[in-house]
Amino acid sequence: MVSSVDHYANHLGPIYTWMVGDIDAALARSGADLDALALPQGAASAVDLGAGFGLHAIPLARRGLSVVAIDSYEPLLQELAARQGALPIRTVTADLLDFRAHIGGSADVILCMGDTLTHLPDTQSVQSLCTNVAASLAPGGVFVATFRDYASQPLAGDQRFIPVRADAERILTCFLEYADSSVTVHDLLHQRDGGAWRLSVSSYRKLRLAPQWLAGELQTLGLDVSRDLTGGMVRMTARKSRR
Repeated sequence: MVSSVDHYANHLGPIYTWMVGDIDAALARSGADLDALALPQGAASAVDLGAGFGLHAIPLARRGLSVVAIDSYEPLLQELAARQGALPIRTVTADLLDFRAHIGGSADVILCMGDTLTHLPDTQSVQSLCTNVAASLAPGGVFVATFRDYASQPLAGDQRFIPVRADAERILTCFLEYADSSVTVHDLLHQRDGGAWRLSVSSYRKLRLAPQWLAGELQTLGLDVSRDLTGGMVRMTARKSRR
């Protein structure tokens, strides 16, 4: 088993954009999600943690925010740079836990979307990230995270086998294996190699984050927290007082 960073670098990262499918449609969905949050606009600043190819950084910048896009997998950030045009986005290849070293002050919006939180190595890392987020938010600023709830209702039996995407040249399926505080994700990738199919497998651990636990951590840091469900994920929204 490898770390999440190595898993993406050597297995999922090279096909991540393919996994998403229609990029324009995905960007439109992300933009609609952001509009529903009533985020600050205009001259506001934003940090996108786990930005990838810009699924949220680009819609943020299109709405007038100046964005720092941080990810540990540089090739996806290179894709973002190729798409951003004149949009105010600065890409940074770095560990998400070190984001404060790259933003130079406070931020009006901090995002950590797409199940990124569960990729952190342990709950202490999640606590550290939340502490740094709370310290970095400007008065009235907002933190939004989306993540899969592997804690409340573990999948069982055949439900643990999840088809991700398939076409004539590539098939990606994952299988989940639950432990007390984590879930091991086994990603099975079949790709055509000439006239034959070639299988490559990589496994890594994700955290089983309980939504109520994360809400409690953010509330302890003085943030006003709400949560709902969107796209099969928990969406946690935490706002900092203007006082």
